[in-house]
Amino acid sequence: MLAAALAGLAREAEAQASASPTAPTDAVVPPPEGHVMDHMPAHWRGSERIAFLLYPGFTALDLVGPHYMLASLIGASVHLVARTKDPVASDQNLVLVPSDDFETCPRDLDILCVPGGTAGTLAAMGDAATLRFVKDRGGRARFVTSVCTGSLILGAAGLLEGHRATSHWLTRDVLPVFGAIPTPGRVVRDRNRITGGGVTAGIDFGLGLLGELRDRTYAETVQLLAEYAPEPPFDAGTPERAPPAVTGMMDAMFATFRRTAAAEARAAFAMGRTL
Repeated sequence: MLAAALAGLAREAEAQASASPTAPTDAVVPPPEGHVMDHMPAHWRGSERIAFLLYPGFTALDLVGPHYMLASLIGASVHLVARTKDPVASDQNLVLVPSDDFETCPRDLDILCVPGGTAGTLAAMGDAATLRFVKDRGGRARFVTSVCTGSLILGAAGLLEGHRATSHWLTRDVLPVFGAIPTPGRVVRDRNRITGGGVTAGIDFGLGLLGELRDRTYAETVQLLAEYAPEPPFDAGTPERAPPAVTGMMDAMFATFRRTAAAEARAAFAMGRTL
């Protein structure tokens, strides 16, 4: 939304500049009346290539949160990538249409982002074509990122070995299977690896990356446009802050999933080493 608005402003400014050939090349062209910004810094425009992995059963907010932030980068191209260009349904049946498949996705990316999920994530983690794609693009990407259990896919592709990383709190203890160092935190960064905790953490990592790729003012502008100032009605967003009964119930509900995730992670990591 912000990228579209500011890009439109930039195009109008460029059109005005080209219509006035006698103007100095470094002159600031006033925006058309009605725009609230009097100029756009040159470094606010980039050319990043960003890819989000889609697979059946991904958690939509894992992707949509950081997508909102990163798609606000003026000049960036954003690719929704899946095995094929057929529509992909999330774990709660939000259907997205990929823009690219594994073959058409740009080879050299600035940001690769992998969302998480539950059963769908384990299936993707065990899929050779998906791991091959993630391993290939992640091996060259400027930033390798994940949200929630998406870090399990990064790990299976061999991209977290020797790195501090996080995941959803339910699966953080699976990370050592991949040679990763499990680290608590809403967003954990180790060199160019950025892993977010459960679901909503993707909004925070995306916003932080905006500030790094542009500047603080740019990031704050996107934050204000999104009215991102969370005030949840309950304070149960981490195991430490949730009532013990709620945490215990979640532990019991996902006990089988956690055991399955650990077993399948070992198999996926072994397969990933052969790709």
